[in-house]
Amino acid sequence: MNEDTRLTFKEMCAKFDVTPRTLRYYEYIELLAPDREGRTRFYGPRERARMELILRGRTFGFALEDIRQWLLIREKEGSQAQMRAWVEMANGQLSELAEKQIQLEQAQAELTRLRDETLKELDD
Repeated sequence: MNEDTRLTFKEMCAKFDVTPRTLRYYEYIELLAPDREGRTRFYGPRERARMELILRGRTFGFALEDIRQWLLIREKEGSQAQMRAWVEMANGQLSELAEKQIQLEQAQAELTRLRDETLKELDD
């Protein structure tokens, strides 16, 4: 592997705007497996791609364990199985987000109603 394609621990944190604690945690739960030379960690293209997928998954609200399991599918069953699993995960998450959206709209409507009632009482 070309040395220039690898990032150090510090460079990885900076590139993905994560704390050292976060990066160490992702390694601890086996989301990432950097190359090690002594105590120094190096992150190649595979680890950087995985980090992008992890962060994207977190943005969509996926649990880290779900992301970890999804990443393992590619290694064990291949990319087609991983894509099928992704569609299932996305469908589930879209359903959850739709439910949360309904709950937020209900909360917003109730808060607006209570605010308007309070304003009316203040005007009276």
